[in-house]
Amino acid sequence: GMHAMPSNWCASIIVSTHNKPGALFKLLEPFQREQLMLTRIDTRPSRSQPWTYLFFIEFEGHQDDPKVAAVLAELEEQTVMLKILGSYPQAVI
Repeated sequence: GMHAMPSNWCASIIVSTHNKPGALFKLLEPFQREQLMLTRIDTRPSRSQPWTYLFFIEFEGHQDDPKVAAVLAELEEQTVMLKILGSYPQAVI
């Protein structure tokens, strides 16, 4: 059967979007639809491109997980830039 990825992984990405209403909502919508838990969101204005924002998003999952890959592919289409920082085991607290 389907082999599920371990759920104790975290993946981080940096996404860049134009600063327009609903930009962040559009970014987060695919995560909600696929029910991927977000663990961290940071935002900062881009130094190199005016009116562009960088979002640092960390979420539960692994970039090789088909569900995660589908979300990332969707984000890539609607963002200025998408950079996958990687996946790593989540710290067990």
